[in-house]
Amino acid sequence: MAERFFEEMVNKGIVPNVVTYNVMLNGICRRASLHPEERFERTIRDAEKMFGEMRERGVEPDVTSYSVLLHVYSRSHKPELTLSKLKEMMDKGIYPTVATYTSVVKCLCSCGRLEDAEALLNAMVGNGVSPSAATYNCFFKEYRGRKDVDNALKLYRKMKEESPFLPSMHTYNILVGMFVKLNRMEIVKEIWDDMKAISAGPDLDSYTLLIHGLCDKHKWREACQFFVEMIENGILPQKVTFETLYRGLIQSDMLRTWRRLKKKLEEESRTFSSEFEHYHLKPYTR
Repeated sequence: MAERFFEEMVNKGIVPNVVTYNVMLNGICRRASLHPEERFERTIRDAEKMFGEMRERGVEPDVTSYSVLLHVYSRSHKPELTLSKLKEMMDKGIYPTVATYTSVVKCLCSCGRLEDAEALLNAMVGNGVSPSAATYNCFFKEYRGRKDVDNALKLYRKMKEESPFLPSMHTYNILVGMFVKLNRMEIVKEIWDDMKAISAGPDLDSYTLLIHGLCDKHKWREACQFFVEMIENGILPQKVTFETLYRGLIQSDMLRTWRRLKKKLEEESRTFSSEFEHYHLKPYTR
């Protein structure tokens, strides 16, 4: 329908500008899955055709045009094509934005090309573009997959030096999930304290990741401590968290601890109103 409307516009003699073309490019590039490979090729063919049409009409693609295309290459895990298109863009004197750089960094990191991603990060800073939390998160996700504690911690501390407010809640949650899984509780404490110091959180995801990680390590007392803190902060635990802790405490013969937790939750139930009514648990049999 958008294509028909676009054609009608041109037929009426209304000349599309770069904004019009970018809307169309966005529709072409983000409308569908890029797998299998034929879909990716068809999407790129349609987008390149739109680029050609723009130039024929004397409309030069801008940073948004290239960013949309780079996003497709990134989603399809095509590092060489992504770098080539970035170079083409810069050769034409079009300077990438933080979102453009982040798309390329994401592609390089997800393809395991961390050295190239780090080089691009340095080039980005050298060109006067400050990385965002989303840019750094690309690295953290790859470090998490590699269980690379040293580089994740080094980058996190570098990020804090730039600004204590730079990490996003998503950054904190990636790192909390990673380090609790690796049983590096001293680092989890550092991140948790940082998050609280700037009043960024913790949020529901932070508590859920931490409590479930502690349950996996059979650290029931610590899990209970954060469960209580979560309730006191007015955050209702997910039912799965409730059940995981319940089963673990029963299996570990900590029924009295469970009763105290349940009483605490019931005391605070007014905060959660009708949400808590759905949390009835069936008696657990070992």
